[in-house]
Amino acid sequence: MSFKSKLLPSLRAAPESAGLVTSSWTGAPLPPELLALLEINPLALLACDSTGRIACANAPMQALMGVADANQLGALSPALCELIGWPGAMPGPGQSHRMEGWLPSAAGGQRHLRATTRALDGVPRRWLVQLEDCKLEDAQELSRIEIAALMGTAGLGVATFDPARGWITAAPGRPDAGEGMAEAAPAGQGAGLMSIGRDLVEPESLPEYERLQSALRQRQRVEVRYAVRHRDMGRRWLLTRVEPTALGDDGRHGFSVVTLDVTEEENARRRNEQLLQELGTILDTSPAGIAYLRGPRLARCNARFEALLDLAPGDGTGLSMDALLARCGVTGTAARQALATLAQQGSFETQFQPASAQASGKPVWYSLALRRAGVSGPGQDEAVAVLTDVTRLRTQQAELEGLERERELMFSLSDVGIVHQREGRIERANQAMAELTGHSQAELQGLPLAELYEDERVYQHHLAQEKRDLALHGRARGERRIRRRDGTELWVQVSQRPVDANDPTAGAISSFVSVDERRRARESLLAQADRTRAILDSVLVGIVTLGEKGIEWMNRSARRMFGGELSDFLGQPISVVASPEADHPLRRTDWLATLQEGQAETFECRLVGRDGRTFWVVGNAVVTGLDQGGGQQLTFALLDIERRREAENQITQARTSLQRIIETAPLAIALFDANNQQVLQLNQMMAAFARRPAAEILGRQPALWLPGPEAASLSADLHRAQEESLGRLKTPSPPRGAGWAQPGPGGAPEASDTLRRELHRAADPESGEPGQVWDMRIVSLVDPGEAGAQLLLVASDVTEQRAADEARLEAAIAQREMLVKEVHHRIKNNLQGVAGLLQQSAQRTPAAGPAIAEAVSQVHAIAQVHGLQVGMTGPLRVRGVMEAIAQSVQRMFGRQIEVEVQGPAPHRFALTEADSIPVALTVNELLTNAIKHSEGGVIVCRMICGEAEVSLCVLNPGRLAPDFSLAQIPSGISGLGLVRALLPRKGATISLTQEGEAVVARLRLVPPAVALLEPL
Repeated sequence: MSFKSKLLPSLRAAPESAGLVTSSWTGAPLPPELLALLEINPLALLACDSTGRIACANAPMQALMGVADANQLGALSPALCELIGWPGAMPGPGQSHRMEGWLPSAAGGQRHLRATTRALDGVPRRWLVQLEDCKLEDAQELSRIEIAALMGTAGLGVATFDPARGWITAAPGRPDAGEGMAEAAPAGQGAGLMSIGRDLVEPESLPEYERLQSALRQRQRVEVRYAVRHRDMGRRWLLTRVEPTALGDDGRHGFSVVTLDVTEEENARRRNEQLLQELGTILDTSPAGIAYLRGPRLARCNARFEALLDLAPGDGTGLSMDALLARCGVTGTAARQALATLAQQGSFETQFQPASAQASGKPVWYSLALRRAGVSGPGQDEAVAVLTDVTRLRTQQAELEGLERERELMFSLSDVGIVHQREGRIERANQAMAELTGHSQAELQGLPLAELYEDERVYQHHLAQEKRDLALHGRARGERRIRRRDGTELWVQVSQRPVDANDPTAGAISSFVSVDERRRARESLLAQADRTRAILDSVLVGIVTLGEKGIEWMNRSARRMFGGELSDFLGQPISVVASPEADHPLRRTDWLATLQEGQAETFECRLVGRDGRTFWVVGNAVVTGLDQGGGQQLTFALLDIERRREAENQITQARTSLQRIIETAPLAIALFDANNQQVLQLNQMMAAFARRPAAEILGRQPALWLPGPEAASLSADLHRAQEESLGRLKTPSPPRGAGWAQPGPGGAPEASDTLRRELHRAADPESGEPGQVWDMRIVSLVDPGEAGAQLLLVASDVTEQRAADEARLEAAIAQREMLVKEVHHRIKNNLQGVAGLLQQSAQRTPAAGPAIAEAVSQVHAIAQVHGLQVGMTGPLRVRGVMEAIAQSVQRMFGRQIEVEVQGPAPHRFALTEADSIPVALTVNELLTNAIKHSEGGVIVCRMICGEAEVSLCVLNPGRLAPDFSLAQIPSGISGLGLVRALLPRKGATISLTQEGEAVVARLRLVPPAVALLEPL
């Protein structure tokens, strides 16, 4: 029997027991044995009924409740009630409820509890509640997480073999750990460390791995280091240790396996060995002598150290510090001072000449540097001695000192202003610079360079230019205008070079030379030359001046002609633009020898510009004297005649091409004289166009080979094309003659000087020629007004194309009508389906039946309109809409409706697609209202047709209210309000009047609400 089956019968009767809190219970009292069981149970338990009364609670439960002598669940804390599930989440009969949560504890902080509530059998309802403290589970989970994190962080894998349970790890893993292991390490890096098979071990480590496997099988203590190639972590070094142990009191013999990733340690050890080897190689090959001293003795040195001190190999080891200093020329008091300096400052340096150099008189110098490296033990100071041959360095130092003296003399005695500048300030300036600027040398030191210029903007402009030139060429040069101390301005030539091209902070050296007088003289000459060149720039003839070094100047026309700027040709021979001919005039070098002063020679040649353009020029070569210096210049005047030659060639080519096109083109082509409209030339297709032989057309006007109306139209078009080319036509095109038509959407003129028309030629019964459509274009070939102006007529037969276009249009219209009918048919079917759904809803909801019936009637009316549009083409007839709506309402309400049509030609009246549905809904609403507001009798729907209007009248027996006014009824979603809202805005009016014993609703439609068609 279960605990529940034993406990529940005993809950019906029991007296109060010590250690339990009990209260009155709805039913029998609890039995004593159950109370004793609750008292000794370590878990917190309580029993309660459906009113929330606590029947009993043991001591652990009382400690958790925190309320003394509580006999109601409502007296407990809200958090505890929510955890138990009271009152809304208590389980039903035979069910249990479990929930975990955190509750405040009496000692402060939070307490993790699990509550289990079970409903007991019987009436009235009772529940048994058990509370468990999850502190031990939380501590166990936290320990597990911390152990896993520690093993993952440290790269450690641990597993223990117990004969009773097998392999035990910190967390479950894979059973593929390798030979001798039944289970792998925990998830994470530990799993990677323990899951090592033979296939992952590097070949050189297989013997160590076999030793590990043997120790595992024999359960012996062993420590093995081996390399593996892991698929995720790459090459790793592992250290695995097997430690036998005894487990439990029964003395079970087991062992633990600890695997540690020692990749970093192994790599560091191997790197250290490599570094030691490399360091030894460096010491043996170093040009400097290096020795290591421990205490007062030399412990080790390289071969170079012994060679520099003239020691035999091996004699340096054990050499004392005093003997070392003595060999370096430091003896007596100097040696003691050197040792004291080494002890206090940690270093000592000196330079000396070896005894062999002193004896031979050679300038050989050595440098000795001692550095204290540390302390290896009491009285065991460590030091490093470096012995270097500094003979070359001292020689270079002496040379540099001499150069420094020479530089200082040049800097001070130079007549050129010299400045050392750094970061925009003058570091140092010579006397010549002081005399040039009017400042003293002391005033110039530290002075910003911007103070020497007109303002900061000018300085920044020159600074940017200097930086650009320094970056490109390594030096900067240019003329600047500086300001002296007295305010006067002076033009100087500035040259600048960086002190160190690789160190911008080292500054630059700048020289300043006065060019003020030369600048003024040059400006005067340039002003005069500029005036002359401005005149030459304005002429259309290219002027090129050559000196001894090549091209010196070109005017604007020459630069445009050569395809470049003056800087592109400056200093180059003029033959750079000559074509490849060997006897080209610009390749001649005897111009100065064959021409006298002022004499000119004319020539014609081809030139090639920098842009690749080849052109012809006619030119003159003139020898002129220079204004100064007595030298001679050669000036070329060149005129571009390429356009003239191209025009001549183009005219010839155009005539040839036009002749070829006219003869071979598949189009009808004719060339007319623009003045008298005579045919100058034509092809065979043009003869087919005119339906006459070519001999009857050539040399004649259109009136002689075309029918009268067509000839008049063609003559007018030729005249119009000529007028448009002259630019005198301002009015629209005149009406065309018979047989002519404007081009369609794709036949608009492509250019303002092209005239385009379509010619429809009727069939010729005499010759049997069928009707044709010709697309004709007329364009002027020669500039209008000139002698020999011509007009070109080009015509193509587009008869089949137009017929195909009409066929495609008819097919598209037919397809559209079919698609529209299909859409209306599907809309009608969908609306009928909607009406059926509404009727089903009315049957399920009788209270909403009238409203739904009205909506069904409206849906049927719309469906009738779409149904009518399926069976006919074009606008809907008013009569058909009225009859269809009347039949639909009659079927809907079961009342007889008589339809009458009065007046002539009722089929003349039709509804537009936009107004058909509003009118249909209006008629449907009028008929529905007539049925609703009449208790019996026949409903009459009458159509009265007039000359330009139609009226739809609905008559029903009944009477209107005395004060009824249709205008007072607001627009709405049902009834007459819906009728007013649906009516078309223009051409539709409605009225509701009393005529005898009948109420008449009259809908009057006039255009544009109704369309007037021709009678059928």
